[in-house]
Amino acid sequence: MDFSFTGQQMDFKRSIIEFALRELNEDAKEREKKREFFREGWKKCADFGIHGLTMPETYGGLESDLLTSVLALEGLGYGCCDSGLLFSINSQIWTCEYPILKFASDEQKKKYLPGLIKGELVGGHAMTEPDSGSDAFSMRCTAVRNGDRYVLNGTKTFITNAPIADLLLVFACTDRTKGFAGISAFIVEKDFPGFSVGRAFDLMGLKTCPIGEVILQDCEVPEANRLGREGAGSAIFNSEMELERCCLFATHVGAMEKELDECIRYAKDRYQFNNPIGKYQSISHKIAEMRVRIELSKLILYKVAWLKSQEKRAPLESAIGKLYISESYVANSLEALQVHGAYGYSAELDLERNLRDSIAGKIYSGTSEIQRNIIATLLGL
Repeated sequence: MDFSFTGQQMDFKRSIIEFALRELNEDAKEREKKREFFREGWKKCADFGIHGLTMPETYGGLESDLLTSVLALEGLGYGCCDSGLLFSINSQIWTCEYPILKFASDEQKKKYLPGLIKGELVGGHAMTEPDSGSDAFSMRCTAVRNGDRYVLNGTKTFITNAPIADLLLVFACTDRTKGFAGISAFIVEKDFPGFSVGRAFDLMGLKTCPIGEVILQDCEVPEANRLGREGAGSAIFNSEMELERCCLFATHVGAMEKELDECIRYAKDRYQFNNPIGKYQSISHKIAEMRVRIELSKLILYKVAWLKSQEKRAPLESAIGKLYISESYVANSLEALQVHGAYGYSAELDLERNLRDSIAGKIYSGTSEIQRNIIATLLGL
């Protein structure tokens, strides 16, 4: 594994940083106060190619390899301070576009991928239910076949992009007697009869990302909208999560790099007791530890991207990456706030928002506790 990037790859990352700084941060604080999704920024990112990073050129994508894609998302995380927008985009890429690319029929790919890649459609996936979060496969949502369609009933909750989604990848139980093999996946459009959006959640962080409930009440879904064969839902979900668990956090790595640069700059410019505060170990050691976490986060992120690009399984590495990067982002955000003192605690800077946004990473895509369970199980414990 050689993680030395080419000049072209680094230029691409820099171009994304410049694009994000120029186009995505204006009025970010006001949008957060209003819990307002940045639709214009969503479309700008799509026009730049972000939504189609890993998608084939056939459907309008850039067809970048996974290593280039995670590097690009690092750049997006560095340049864009709107974590809610980043989470919405990441959710669509890894939990909607990728499964459709990998498991959909040619007709389904042609129907949905171009619109998702262009930013004309908003997508996501719906797995979590009120009574099944970490225990995802204990879902109650059912899909009963009726002729050439399925009738879905159930409620999904904490669904990213739900309030604005044009389509969602919905997981439902088609045969409860088969356990994991009785779960199927469906591409459900917002205009299908029986589909509705429930309440939207006001969360501690990620306030510009629309997250809400989905209600399926005798929702009619054509058989042609089943993703993969009947009973393949668990395999689709696990394949999706293996990539999502780590690659979704590439933007976190970029955000950590931005925090580090801000801390270094502040530690050089801020004087106390006639010295820059960076000359004191109580500050310099915090910044050094921040750098260590970033470097280790990059190594595991790049390893997962490389393994998946080689069509290799990476369940252990993916769980380790998700656990380490998410917890490192929280730790670094706390350190960055502490380095800046009272200014860090002020809402005038982005640091307090970074901290609130970072905490979500320990919960979504599998909690830190679940990642430790996965790691322990894969170690034979």
